[in-house]
Amino acid sequence: MKDYRAILEAVQDGRMSVNEGLEDLRRLDVEDLGFAQLDHHRALRQGFPEVVYCEGKTPEQSAQILLRLMRNGHGPVLGTRASEQVFELVRAEASEFEYDPLSRTIVFRRGIGALSGNVTVVCAGTSDLPVSEEAAVTAELMGAHVTRIQDVGVAGIQRLFKHLDALCEARVLVVVAGMEGALVSVVAGLVDQPVIAVPTSVGYGANFSGVTPLLSMLNSCSSGVGVVNIDNGFGAGYLAGMINRMGMSQ
Repeated sequence: MKDYRAILEAVQDGRMSVNEGLEDLRRLDVEDLGFAQLDHHRALRQGFPEVVYCEGKTPEQSAQILLRLMRNGHGPVLGTRASEQVFELVRAEASEFEYDPLSRTIVFRRGIGALSGNVTVVCAGTSDLPVSEEAAVTAELMGAHVTRIQDVGVAGIQRLFKHLDALCEARVLVVVAGMEGALVSVVAGLVDQPVIAVPTSVGYGANFSGVTPLLSMLNSCSSGVGVVNIDNGFGAGYLAGMINRMGMSQ
């Protein structure tokens, strides 16, 4: 991965001209595409490149941003809430891009290395899988080994208990649930690791498109629970990846 040191060493060794070095250093900061300002410095500043939220952008805009991030060379590339059309556009330019229709993520795997630590993503129901898988994909791109535990909601709580060993072995857990969101309190009451709760918009009318599990999770009586926004699997996966990295550095 290009960084400041590599660029300066290339100029010093004569492998790159001063003007070329200045151009690369400029691109490490912000690149103006007219409709977007790409933060190429983010990988150096925060340890992970800028992530592209594709929903609300045109397919062409999303594809151009993803391709520019890929060509700049700073670690993996991730697009969330992406459509098949965006994937077709980027795949036509770079065949290494992958698309997961369940999580609606586009990824370009680069510089990840061996997965380490353990982020466990627990999903209450099959309907919550798109959000939980977005969290899992994000954590993996950040270098975490991810364990997936699916369809263990409180309506059949006995399904969760056979996974107790896996729950307790995790460095950090992401728990994804819709309806009333009760699974978070159960899991957090069983483990001594931090739990990141993700309410989903899955549920009938009184679920209020995820507001009910959001409030339930915020009011959990179990300790060690932090809550992200409704359906924000990416935010949960990113935070879990950061916590996992901190544990690996100790």
